[in-house]
Amino acid sequence: MKGKNYEITKQNLKNHELIGLKVLVCESSDPGRKNLKGKVMNETKNTIVILVGDEEKILPKKECVFEFDICEKVKLDGKEIIRRPEDRIKEWLLWLKKKKKRQ
Repeated sequence: MKGKNYEITKQNLKNHELIGLKVLVCESSDPGRKNLKGKVMNETKNTIVILVGDEEKILPKKECVFEFDICEKVKLDGKEIIRRPEDRIKEWLLWLKKKKKRQ
């Protein structure tokens, strides 16, 4: 997924906003969650809310492996993104700023 000032790639997906992305639950400790497919509607520190049909499902990040569709399929273990979304994004922006200063 590309934009004027950013590009979501498999290397930086875990540092981006996830709301609006298409997602598939590849693995889960709860077999009832496996293969759920939908669109990310919301996110908290510990959960991702996806819209499956017309029903919202709340999924614990620590119990799932997700596959996001960002023009390519990218798997991401939910344990890697157990942080408040705004903190995750701030960390990435600070990293970019430091990288830019070094150049």
